[in-house]
Amino acid sequence: MIGASPDHGWAAAAHLPALATLPQYEVVAVGTTREETARKAARKYGAAHAFTDPYRLAQHPDVDVVAVIVKVPHHVELVSAALEAGKHVFCEWPLTTTSEQAARLTSLAASAGVHATVGLQGRWAPAVVRARALIAGGQIGRPVSVTAYAARSVAAGAHLPRELAYTVDADHAAGTLEVAGGHTLDTLQFLLSSELASVSARLATQHRRITLEDGRTVKATSPDHLALHASFAGGAMCVAHVHDAKASGARTWIEISGTEGELVIASAGSEADRGLQIGALTLSVAHGAAALIELGTPDTPHRPGPYAAARYNIAAQYAALAEDISTGGNRAVSFADALAVHQLLDALRLSARTGRRIDRLAGGSAPLSSPWPTTRRRRP
Repeated sequence: MIGASPDHGWAAAAHLPALATLPQYEVVAVGTTREETARKAARKYGAAHAFTDPYRLAQHPDVDVVAVIVKVPHHVELVSAALEAGKHVFCEWPLTTTSEQAARLTSLAASAGVHATVGLQGRWAPAVVRARALIAGGQIGRPVSVTAYAARSVAAGAHLPRELAYTVDADHAAGTLEVAGGHTLDTLQFLLSSELASVSARLATQHRRITLEDGRTVKATSPDHLALHASFAGGAMCVAHVHDAKASGARTWIEISGTEGELVIASAGSEADRGLQIGALTLSVAHGAAALIELGTPDTPHRPGPYAAARYNIAAQYAALAEDISTGGNRAVSFADALAVHQLLDALRLSARTGRRIDRLAGGSAPLSSPWPTTRRRRP
């Protein structure tokens, strides 16, 4: 694992604890930027090898899968190194900083003949998995309306921990649109088994100066609000509001209305403000005019401690990757799936920039090229 800090970070909080629950995996090598922390991580996680050179880690014969859990601008270089070494890859979301880079990695993964997955783990939340099955099984009839609200407490009061300052820098591609927006919209499309076909978006940066815990201030160049009106290829209408910096009551709420019922996914627990891919979720269903009834999700994790739900979702994706490697299947979220989300986010940016509705191109598109217009055509 590249980015396996022993003391902090997403690898330590979620990925490595998730892997510890899976007999399919053994952590054999860890990598950080400093020899001291690499050795400490190896001792902590029981890895036989510690590296400061990610290329040597990727090329080591004991390594079968390389997990890249670092800041987004470094993904292209490190994922490319792993793919060129012929290794399977798990890369955190966002895959890259641009759709063009994501297309190159998708092509490289296909050429390498390996399995490459991306951490869009909202798909693996037990409530989401069950809701998708219910919708596909016709339990609420034909979906006609989707309402999604996703608010996080990140930068509440225009304050951030120093280590998160990069998230408000648009060049890092790790802000509200990419993270909260990307996870939410990918999950919506997964739930309906249908892609968004038309989008009209507004983006805004409501908190332009952010104060860090050490007293310094930084300029925010990444949007912290997304307002979206859209429609799915299957015909359902969609309204979504995604934003950060909510001082209290940050949560996720997804309501899907069908011709014969309604389904609601809602965040719950102490991590409701972290986003649907991290916090626990509940699922409720109503048939006809009946009241909503909360359904159980038997495989929901009940492990105590922080990030329990996130660890479960990530473990489920690692398990799917192991199955794909063993069987040649494609259950895990692929680089191609991630590329499609990157291209969708580009369409939202284009809509926000031009003030126009953007429609998916008719007739599909060439492999890896965007199914969305990349520039707005002038009206005759």
